[in-house]
Amino acid sequence: MKLLLINPNTSLPMTRGIEEAARAVAASGTEVVARCPSFGPVSIEGHLDDAFGAAGVAEQALLAAREGFDATVIACFGDPGLDAAREALPGPVLGIAEAAFQAASIVATGFSVVTTMTRTCVIAERLVRRYGCESTCRGIHGTDIEVLSLESCDEATLARIEAASRVALARDRSEAIVLGCAGMASLCEELQRRLEVPVIDGLAVAVKLAEALSALRLRTAKGGDYAPPLAKRWTGWAAGFGQDRTA
Repeated sequence: MKLLLINPNTSLPMTRGIEEAARAVAASGTEVVARCPSFGPVSIEGHLDDAFGAAGVAEQALLAAREGFDATVIACFGDPGLDAAREALPGPVLGIAEAAFQAASIVATGFSVVTTMTRTCVIAERLVRRYGCESTCRGIHGTDIEVLSLESCDEATLARIEAASRVALARDRSEAIVLGCAGMASLCEELQRRLEVPVIDGLAVAVKLAEALSALRLRTAKGGDYAPPLAKRWTGWAAGFGQDRTA
């Protein structure tokens, strides 16, 4: 299968790291292609960043609509632009937060999220409600680790995430940890070894779910809410998107 990864921020090192992490868990027959927007912030650490990241996801989804991708993964824990990408692309589109929450709810009766900036916890809280996981998500914990510091994560950063995870497990009485940033993907195996509980990386889960959906020949329903976007005139720098790229 052919899998598209969209990193909603514009950091090329992080995009490459996400691509490597996805390839590490992908099946041998899966071709992984990672892209990031042509504009926007280098990291997503707030509501304004999230809005531009969503627009960047929409841009990349429209550009990729006719390239024959079997599925798409949005590699940011805020799942920015998820609904827009589902309109624009024929194959299934997975957000890593949604994938992580569902996986955590299967392997544990309660889980905690450990993420980067505390100011982004509210975004994760809203996604918990959107995905119906209020009864299983027992806490969301910010570490105030800057997203770009995860491009080359050192032992001190890993130790901070481990410490926050231990606090979350004890305080929330949870049984699993969800990593709240795609940039944490490379840390998942080591954290699981240290914590001795399930540690869920949404990127890895989303890649495997995408492969499963593709194998089952399941695509995004186009008869209702996710019908292709209407062709219309666009203006300014986005004028080229007015044509129907999804036909």
